[in-house]
Amino acid sequence: MLLASRIDRAAGLLMILDLGLVALGRWGAGPWVEPLEYACAAAIAGLLAARASRQPKVFVAIGLALAALAAATLPAGAALVADGLAQAAFIAAFFAALTTLRHAAETSPAIRDCGLFLASRPPGQRYAALTLGGAAFGTVLNYGAIALLGSLATASSDAEPNPEIREVRKRRMLLATARGLVAMLPWSPLSFAIAITTALIPGASWTGVFPYALVSGLLLATIGWAMDSIFKPRLSTPAPARAEPEPGGWSRALPLVILLAVIGGGAAALHLSTGVSIVGVVMVWAPLVSAVWVWLQGRGEGPGARWRRVAARAGAYAVRDLPGYRAEVVLLMMAGFIGAVGSGLLAPVVRGAGLHLELVPAWVLLLSALWLMPLAGQIGMNPILAASLLAPLLPAPEAMGVSAEAVVCAFTAGWAVSGASSPYTASTLMLGAFSGTTARRVGLVWNGAYALVCGAALSAWVLVIAYLL
Repeated sequence: MLLASRIDRAAGLLMILDLGLVALGRWGAGPWVEPLEYACAAAIAGLLAARASRQPKVFVAIGLALAALAAATLPAGAALVADGLAQAAFIAAFFAALTTLRHAAETSPAIRDCGLFLASRPPGQRYAALTLGGAAFGTVLNYGAIALLGSLATASSDAEPNPEIREVRKRRMLLATARGLVAMLPWSPLSFAIAITTALIPGASWTGVFPYALVSGLLLATIGWAMDSIFKPRLSTPAPARAEPEPGGWSRALPLVILLAVIGGGAAALHLSTGVSIVGVVMVWAPLVSAVWVWLQGRGEGPGARWRRVAARAGAYAVRDLPGYRAEVVLLMMAGFIGAVGSGLLAPVVRGAGLHLELVPAWVLLLSALWLMPLAGQIGMNPILAASLLAPLLPAPEAMGVSAEAVVCAFTAGWAVSGASSPYTASTLMLGAFSGTTARRVGLVWNGAYALVCGAALSAWVLVIAYLL
């Protein structure tokens, strides 16, 4: 037990060190940080995998095998492995930065009250409220949004005595929450979809992508609302009059709105004023906002007590909370590493097979990128792995004759559709757990038609971006 505790502490502290190193690199510290990032990434993956379940260990073994193959067969094999380690280090750092917000939110009464307010909306408002809530909470909590709103939605629906109405209500509330989270993925600077794809596509930036990606998010949200309204399940007995919702107006959502404005507005302002990439800004800004948030939660305490609260929470976060995500962190890191190294190994194979992708029409490549993401999700491929594997194989956007924004929007659209339909993503797994069904049923039955309609609409939108905008 003592050894396990020491391993966890070391892994957590290394993740904080990795966050500092990667942030320094993004803010222009110079190439001296790179070898330290690589060492941190390797140590973090090894320490966390040592205490993880079988699946993360398998991913680490696959990564080691690919690294050995690259080093043995490619002239630039060592550089390729370094690229993979850089990707893994970035993912661990970005995860550590974002999770500070989740850590601060766990003890915020205002956040839970906002979630309770959204879950108690009357039928005419409930789906839209939970979709907006899923997107807003997802920006702060990522998949923790489903844990929070899903538990509140389940508790709200369980109060219904009619079993048929209870199950229908629970399903619709859970889907609204998850589809709101999916709608956040294509545009939010705090999403892995944006962080990874803007790094992989030459010439891409969040500021350039944001207006187009925001439309992708609106399409995902409005299609979900429209399909819920049009294909509302028919009940064998009329639904009884709904009890009055909890008192209090939309002002109960004001703390979340203010928090989003501080996070998004502050990150955008720093990005525009410093020229540092949005992910580099987020890695500094999110922990700062979280520290201030924890400090504000000590209302009624003196300044000294508040700072002790922040220090204690920071220590607990580093040595207890971060290592608790060991399986998730290892899988994400290794998805990035395997994708980067695997893509480098595949590139000469593709060229040797006579496949000249630069001769393929751009619209075919864009739609292939979009649809291959959810198809890869059906066989258990993480979106980070799929994007890291596919994006480097594509010609540069200028070689295809389209903008970098169109390519990024194709990948992030596919990422979102994969998040809704893959039986292996956190959202479908959590929905299955809350509803008592399987993740496969959630992804393919509950969300199957939604994924197809969204995929078709987003395909058209990507082509509009590429050829008309």
